Amino acid sequence: MKKLITVLAIACSLQGCIFVVGAAAGAAAAAAVYDHRKLEQITADRNINNSIVYKINAMPGMSDNNHISVTTFNGVVLLAGETTTPALREEAEQTAHATPDVTKVYNEIVIKGPTSSLTRASDSWITTKIKTQMLATKDLQSGSIKVVTENGTVYLMGLVNQDQAEATVDIARKVSGVQKVVKIFQYQK
Repeated sequence: MKKLITVLAIACSLQGCIFVVGAAAGAAAAAAVYDHRKLEQITADRNINNSIVYKINAMPGMSDNNHISVTTFNGVVLLAGETTTPALREEAEQTAHATPDVTKVYNEIVIKGPTSSLTRASDSWITTKIKTQMLATKDLQSGSIKVVTENGTVYLMGLVNQDQAEATVDIARKVSGVQKVVKIFQYQK
């Protein structure tokens, strides 16, 4: 696996940011294959996510210098990114809360202008590196964990036991560029 990481790093340096986006998409597809939840829950999460994204994008003023990402896992919603006003931040949270089948909302949106394309590319690369390490870790059910990186902050969501949570946090903390790790886990007994 270390050879794969080395090859990915070399290819990234040769191909630039386009490779980062492709690698992130590939890692996301690989993780989806290993998601052990029922298809109904995966579909419900996708529907929740799409509904919230659609409603947030339709909010007046949202297209002006704002960036909000929405991630859903088992009905738990993470709102991350940047918005220029507290009112838009609050409206996004209310929109998520009002969506059917949402059980909890974590609003991590900060009030400031959106991050640059370079920062978002770096965030994608951080996420890819974490997911790659997770896939290479024995006995870690990485398909049950979502990784979201926003401006150097890594958010970890999923259905895990305590050992899996600790292993995932340890992996994330060791990745270059990570400034902070936030756990949004649901714990199995």
